[in-house]
Amino acid sequence: MAKTQVLVEFGMGTSLRREDYTEAAARALRDALWHNSVNMAELFDFPKEAMIIEAKIGVAETDKVDTDALLKIFPYGQPSVFVEKGGLDIPAPHRDGKTVVANAAITVSFDMEPVT
Repeated sequence: MAKTQVLVEFGMGTSLRREDYTEAAARALRDALWHNSVNMAELFDFPKEAMIIEAKIGVAETDKVDTDALLKIFPYGQPSVFVEKGGLDIPAPHRDGKTVVANAAITVSFDMEPVT
């Protein structure tokens, strides 16, 4: 069987005051997940557990993201989370600190026989 990607979705999340990279990433994942209400498993007549879900998260400080916490967001499937340099840190103009912006890209794939 071949891994076949059937969906990609994008999201953005922020931590406005607490500088919480995990929370910004979680909000980005939720944003991406709830952009698309199509249940890909049912469309292809697979169980939900067959969904191979890969999430890429972009943040400025990758070491401050708790990937185990992010995995708990997915209600089913076989999720994996990868964090890479990206997103934005925006200095706060009237206080110490910054706003953290995270970006997420989620792909859904299945192991499928290629169509010939």
